[in-house]
Amino acid sequence: MECPRIHCPAFAQKRQRTKLAEQNRHNRRPRLNTHNLTPHRRDIVKGIVVGTGALALPAWFSTPGLFADELTATPKMTEGPFFPDKLPLDTDNDLLLINDAITPAVGKITHLTGRVLSTSGQPIRNALVEIWQVDNHGSYLHSRGGNPRNGNQRDSNFQGYGRFLTNNKGQYYFRTIKPVSYPGRTPHIHFAVSHHGHRMLATQMLIKGHEQNARDGLFRAIREEKLRETLLAEFQPLPESKIGELTANWDIVIGRTPSDEK
Repeated sequence: MECPRIHCPAFAQKRQRTKLAEQNRHNRRPRLNTHNLTPHRRDIVKGIVVGTGALALPAWFSTPGLFADELTATPKMTEGPFFPDKLPLDTDNDLLLINDAITPAVGKITHLTGRVLSTSGQPIRNALVEIWQVDNHGSYLHSRGGNPRNGNQRDSNFQGYGRFLTNNKGQYYFRTIKPVSYPGRTPHIHFAVSHHGHRMLATQMLIKGHEQNARDGLFRAIREEKLRETLLAEFQPLPESKIGELTANWDIVIGRTPSDEK
């Protein structure tokens, strides 16, 4: 399967403006222009294309309904107290660069992909996927979200929050950093999924195999092992990346679909 590409005039302009950052930080991924939240402009980034060998996707990625009877709904997890109390000026799906800035955020660059599905395996298109997470210092984009162990430092170049409208295959894409821990919590990324303004799910994605998972109170509160497994994503090196980029693929299964709400 070949993931759809982004075509827009502003894309080339953004790419030109990031050349300095590419030289200074070896950041070779293009800036994404996704302010409008329109699906045709927010499809999977052109660098993540099976045809180029950049990322190998499983066969079932493009087959709606396959193994549908085996899908388990992603469990809810708390939004926490640190959903941004003031949204950033830039809310697109590239959390590494803010608007026209040329200095990227610090952290392990991660290309985060996945699908939003119903329990029957059908993709949910035009679902608004929001993510928010701490920066490399362990601080949230929140007035009370600083990490005291790091002197409440913040990476002013990290967007901290992003959003994306799924395409007709239910796919989403974010460019962000690999999550880091902060006092009392294992590394994680917060997710929220909405449709037509209705919040369907708030949950969290954790790093598969991370040693702090077993000690994380919120993760342990989910007693059933099968449900805990649905919250874990494996972070793997991006093939042929010369700067140590990572990929992670994580599907979100909604226990109730938009049609159920009518």
